[in-house]
Amino acid sequence: MAEILALVEARLVSALGEPDARADVTFLGTDRVQVLRFLDGDIVRYATLGMSGAPMADPTSPLADPVKGPRAELVLSVRGGLADTDQVLRPLAVLATSPQVEGVIVAPGASLDLGEPLWPGAPFTSVLVAESGGLVEDLELDEPMEPVRFLPLLPMTPNEAAWKRVRGAQELQERWLTHGTDVRDPLRTSVPLD
Repeated sequence: MAEILALVEARLVSALGEPDARADVTFLGTDRVQVLRFLDGDIVRYATLGMSGAPMADPTSPLADPVKGPRAELVLSVRGGLADTDQVLRPLAVLATSPQVEGVIVAPGASLDLGEPLWPGAPFTSVLVAESGGLVEDLELDEPMEPVRFLPLLPMTPNEAAWKRVRGAQELQERWLTHGTDVRDPLRTSVPLD
């Protein structure tokens, strides 16, 4: 696990630069998760480190495979200086431990709901998991392990999350594009959903 996490951190640093801050978060019964913060101009990126130490297991499988299965880390990008987004560290760690705690497989198109704001005063209580491979390239591991995917998280308002449940992730993303929504704006309101 430590070797994998060292490779994951090296991939994050090569793609995003040196982190300017990091926080360790541990929940009872789960592995430690770190959240690294990277500054890129006016964009602040938060990336988890620890979720990929073990593969995510199919919740219907009676036995978890310790080697095979999807692996991922989460990346959230927001515009800096507009809100107290550094308070997102613990919620991000909660999302990163959801495969261990709830037995879910985090994959593109999925919604992850916290049931509370991502940071104090945030209009978002959930995130849409986007496709990997853009900002941080997937990290290939030795067979039979699957690559580590760096999954971008797109904050959703409660209305957007409800609309996504009915219409699907693709339609929500198209709606954002059509309306020129800046999904990195920590103060944005819901996209028109009529």
